[in-house]
Amino acid sequence: MIEVASELGVLRARVAQWKREGLRVGFVPTMGNLHAGHHSLVALARAHADRVVASVFVNPTQFGPNEDFSRYPRTPGADAEGLAASGCDLLWLPSVATMYPFGPEATVRVQVPGITEVLEGAHRPGHFDGVATVVARLFNQVQPDVAAFGRKDWQQLAVIRYLVRDLAFPLELLAGETLREADGLAMSSRNQYLAPAERAAAPALHRALLGVRAAMEAGREREAAEAEAVSALRDAGFVVDYVAVRRPGLELPGPRESGEFVVLAAARLGTTRLIDNLEFTLRW
Repeated sequence: MIEVASELGVLRARVAQWKREGLRVGFVPTMGNLHAGHHSLVALARAHADRVVASVFVNPTQFGPNEDFSRYPRTPGADAEGLAASGCDLLWLPSVATMYPFGPEATVRVQVPGITEVLEGAHRPGHFDGVATVVARLFNQVQPDVAAFGRKDWQQLAVIRYLVRDLAFPLELLAGETLREADGLAMSSRNQYLAPAERAAAPALHRALLGVRAAMEAGREREAAEAEAVSALRDAGFVVDYVAVRRPGLELPGPRESGEFVVLAAARLGTTRLIDNLEFTLRW
């Protein structure tokens, strides 16, 4: 049976008790409507900690005015059952008033410069300010020794890495692998919004990323590989926001550079916006 806390004092008392016992605390922040990808992050945190806390909080400060905050699926009962089955010890379930005592519009905000202004940041202004703000608060509330985030949200992971280093949070970050459906579609709570025909077309996003990797491994220039992927996605019915090859820190690579890369993409099918990425290595 998982313990559920919705008051900050209860959460802090439980974590303090664990730490007095010399136990290492892991943390998995989520917005709920959990799937196997989230559960894998709980398992990852469990492998590096004695106790695991997961939070479920649909954060209003990271949604833009035309985004899906109001219709974002909220399934706390099913989330609690799934977390218990995956090895989570405590579910932190704060209200908006607990997270933002002065209200979301009057809150102290955390802003990470530079990497929040490109790609997702350019298409969703203010999104990463909301992410950084809520994650900093959650770290302060839970005070974990380790925290697990998924690689599917690559730019978000880069933002959190910057945040942790710059604000000197005393914790270890763990990066979980992206879990995929059998046809390659990255698992996401937003996949349930897809109509049947859109769901059938959705795996083209992952195929486009594989195409970029293959093209660059074959010696194609970055810009050409990106353009081919955009064209393939449009042919599959997507409205494309970007397909972009970057270095792991989101820097633009130079021509024929060797080393580690990631190709990131965001595109819409109907009203559903999907993101994905693929890491790869080039050796010239």
